[in-house]
Amino acid sequence: MSRILLVDDEPFLLEALHMLLRRQRPEWSFRLAPGSAEALDALAEEPADVVVSDLGMPGMDGVELLRFLADQDYRAPVLIVSGFDRRVLESAFRLGEALGLNMAGPLEKPVRLEALETLLNELKASLDV
Repeated sequence: MSRILLVDDEPFLLEALHMLLRRQRPEWSFRLAPGSAEALDALAEEPADVVVSDLGMPGMDGVELLRFLADQDYRAPVLIVSGFDRRVLESAFRLGEALGLNMAGPLEKPVRLEALETLLNELKASLDV
């Protein structure tokens, strides 16, 4: 069973993304982190097969989380889901790639179901589902 870590500081958006993903992939196991600190704790307890993270969060933001994951030699897919401008998302995506991360996405908020399904199908090849 694939373990997915969802990271977003907005509780409503975190739960909405969780519901969307759970509906599309009920066989996956999800862990919800309402911020980067909780994400780091979750990763320390159990590695995730995919990290799905917002960019704009207080404390350690999504870009800093990307740098942390790269420093930890994280090899599983990382998906950015954010309401930031598309150019910002693409810059963060390219940064993740430059850091050696296995980047997926990015997806813009609000997440369109079709875009999410396309991305999930692309991720399926790298996940044990």
